[in-house]
Amino acid sequence: MLSLHRLFILAFCIVALSPLAAAVVRVEVMQRTDIPKSDYEMVTGKLHFEIDPKLPGNALIADVDLAPTNATGKVSFVADLRLWKPKDVARSNGAAWVEIPNRGGKASLPKAMMDAGFTLLNVGWEFDVTDKKDALRLEVPRAKNKDGSPIRGVVSAQFTPDKKSEEEKFTDLIEYPPVDINGPDSKLIVRTRAAFPGGDEVPSAKWRFQNNRLHLDGGFMPGKTYELFYLSEAPPIAGLGYAAIRDAVSWLKHDATSLAPVKHAYAFGASQCGRFLRDFVYLGFNTDEQDRIALDGVMSHIAGAGRLVLNQRWSTPRDLAAYHTASYPFADTAQRDPISGLSEGVIENLRVKHAPKIFYTNTATEYWGGGRVAALTHTNVEGTQDIAFPANVRSYFFAGTSHGPAPFPPSASAKDGPLADPINASATVTALRTAMHRWVSEGVAPPPSVYPKLCDGTLTPVKDIRYPQVPGIAAPNAIKAGGRVRNPLYSDGAGEGTELPLLVPQVDADGNDLGGILMPDLAVPLGTAAGWVFRAPTQGSPHELVMLRGAWTPFATTKVQREKKNDPRPSIEERYASKDDFMAKVKVSIEKLIEQRLMLDSDLEPQMKQASERWDWVALAK
Repeated sequence: MLSLHRLFILAFCIVALSPLAAAVVRVEVMQRTDIPKSDYEMVTGKLHFEIDPKLPGNALIADVDLAPTNATGKVSFVADLRLWKPKDVARSNGAAWVEIPNRGGKASLPKAMMDAGFTLLNVGWEFDVTDKKDALRLEVPRAKNKDGSPIRGVVSAQFTPDKKSEEEKFTDLIEYPPVDINGPDSKLIVRTRAAFPGGDEVPSAKWRFQNNRLHLDGGFMPGKTYELFYLSEAPPIAGLGYAAIRDAVSWLKHDATSLAPVKHAYAFGASQCGRFLRDFVYLGFNTDEQDRIALDGVMSHIAGAGRLVLNQRWSTPRDLAAYHTASYPFADTAQRDPISGLSEGVIENLRVKHAPKIFYTNTATEYWGGGRVAALTHTNVEGTQDIAFPANVRSYFFAGTSHGPAPFPPSASAKDGPLADPINASATVTALRTAMHRWVSEGVAPPPSVYPKLCDGTLTPVKDIRYPQVPGIAAPNAIKAGGRVRNPLYSDGAGEGTELPLLVPQVDADGNDLGGILMPDLAVPLGTAAGWVFRAPTQGSPHELVMLRGAWTPFATTKVQREKKNDPRPSIEERYASKDDFMAKVKVSIEKLIEQRLMLDSDLEPQMKQASERWDWVALAK
């Protein structure tokens, strides 16, 4: 917890910037707090922006030409700011990590990063963050028609309940109050497949929507997907979130009044925020208003081939975006799309003037579930041929991991479901942060990319997956990826709705992924880990996946136990002579990762401790 020793509030401490200071025109410092047991402080406040809507890099922002302007013709907006920095500027290593806030959440600065002298920057980019303590939000103007009349349009959001309920809270549409919930545009749709649109309309007399709560007579059925539509007005200029990150970074790096001057800046974004960063680069926002590079490096974590549906009217970035993330283009390299006839890539397009160095880090979930189709970042559009990444890009696949690791010991998400996947790649993610810094600041090449490929059989169409008969796990060969999301830059949506090819990592005889970085838990396994899991029968729709979750099925302890369960996977006693034998193999796997710069020397002891605890939990189970 932060010390209050030097805490003070400067309610209106405003730093005026020069007219050429990117687009940050004022910095409002509200609080400074010492960080205990360190020589760092945290600064909180607000950044005030003004941008010229006519500049080409800004004109791309959806509806920016319909935003209110000030006396100088600029569009104004305000972002929450949180900055961790050394109190002594001499302690700074000259680099900042820009942590993209996930749904308004704040990041913290790990001790290792403070020891290395990094600055950490949080800036609100999202307009629909709920009003909660310490949330990072972006205040944006609303668009109006040229004649001043309100803009109206239909908004929608969906959900899939895990248990029966008569009422659901709808936070995804919190910024879009209905004009007339009983009007002709209002409808509730129910369907049995989350991956594809459509379904049956629920009679209007059976449902009611008030104060962001949706009530259904008879209740919402578990496993079914419900989608609500209604008319709203006054859309926020959501794409200003990209400008906020761009201009905050340029202010930090280049302006004389920067609160923490740095030479280099790298962004890290996970899930929603990883998709934000892919779209940020794709739309050309890595070039600032002074034609300079903003982010020198980008780590897009667990985003797959998805991008964020933000830069369009009626955007709902809070949404989990199940099966609603991947629009053409999918790969960085320009690929001709046989559906739309277009040919561009995420970084190979006319908008991108300054491509950063990029790390893509994905789990198995981004290959399997939620329409994130990670394989399309390194295949052609049809998913029939491998393609290479550009020289400034690396991609790392963490085999056997899920979108977020489960705590250990793991539990099941439903009483009749498998255990959640506890395999954790965070140590490698941290090591790759060090590699990114050295790549940018010293020119030291990072570890080579590691990902599954069609050419060596480690990547395969899902229908050809050779999954063993793991007890309690159904074969996944019929899973679908869903359809393409509309690309709002193109009037035809760039093939919107076209079914996506689903390519996934092939597996070994245990059902564990091939073609990726093996965490010690998978290199020396105690079970089968999957980045996907079907819904349990009690959750409804057992043919559907649980969004962004995985499963872990431990091996039987003895041969007798596994034969009793008809488990084809060798038991613990058949694999390892003893715990010492197991631990020796684990140590070799960790040392290999350290040698490959995919873990740090400091990871050896905690990884060994973790392996010991997991052996005891699995091998000593009764």
